[in-house]
Amino acid sequence: MTSTEMIRTEFVEANGLRFEVDKCGSGDTLALCLHGFPELNTSWRYQLPMLADAGYEAWAPNLRGYGGTSRPLGVDNYHIDRLMDDVAALIDVSGKSSIVIIAHDWGAIIAWQFAIEKRRELEKLIICNVPHPGPFRKVMSKGCAQIRKSWYILFFQIPRLPEFFLGLRRAQAIGELFRKTSVDKSMFPPAVTEVYRHNASQPGALEAMINYYRALQRARKEIAARGMPVIDVPTLMIWGEEDIALTIESTYGTDEYVRNLCIRYLPRVSHWVQQEAPVQVNAMIRAFLADEPVPFVEWQMQLVKSQD
Repeated sequence: MTSTEMIRTEFVEANGLRFEVDKCGSGDTLALCLHGFPELNTSWRYQLPMLADAGYEAWAPNLRGYGGTSRPLGVDNYHIDRLMDDVAALIDVSGKSSIVIIAHDWGAIIAWQFAIEKRRELEKLIICNVPHPGPFRKVMSKGCAQIRKSWYILFFQIPRLPEFFLGLRRAQAIGELFRKTSVDKSMFPPAVTEVYRHNASQPGALEAMINYYRALQRARKEIAARGMPVIDVPTLMIWGEEDIALTIESTYGTDEYVRNLCIRYLPRVSHWVQQEAPVQVNAMIRAFLADEPVPFVEWQMQLVKSQD
């Protein structure tokens, strides 16, 4: 049986919605994998079998609005509170008392806030290529580099126009995004990008996906007013350095907001880190979950040795 054949797709009712969930393994601890924009749960195809082999029951849901998951209408249905409610409900439905969250991009935005607000007790948190909101706000206030990279967030605030342009030619722009912004383009062959393109071309899909950004922008001040207590959950950040949307500076100072933090940077790897560098990412995740030293990439190991 190949690794992808180990993955089974089931539908789960939670928080009043129907979630399409890829599952793998049957361990006592739930490893909940949250995807980003404009991805799907298939973005965790390399991690689910590894997590199952490590003794976890791994779930990768399509978030609300994506894939075969329910697609509620209206911007308010994509408020960060609704998204955190989804995560909490999926955890509750799983019946597991031991929980690990692994998240990328928009999934990581949800996961950071979920951990900040302590919605459920977590054993560990793994974040891929999205900064904690504290350092991100600081880097946004300091200069133009991150603001220039974040131009698309403002574009997404325009009604209907982003959906129109991204949806042209059966969402061709979505399929091209991965190849244009990745470093190792061989990891995004047509068979992979077509999956994302097909999802984005479904009726209402792009509107739902972009409503995440609209809802977050509207709630920005409200969320900031809640404060940012230090996260006590042991946390691993994995960061592809060739991120087209986020500067590496946005990771600096994360240890001020996370008490037990480990960061590993991957040079020559893009924003799509767990898909583009699955061997390295899986080794880091597996070690972290096993309470073993998280490996460095070669150049980082040389740096550590030079400092000894």
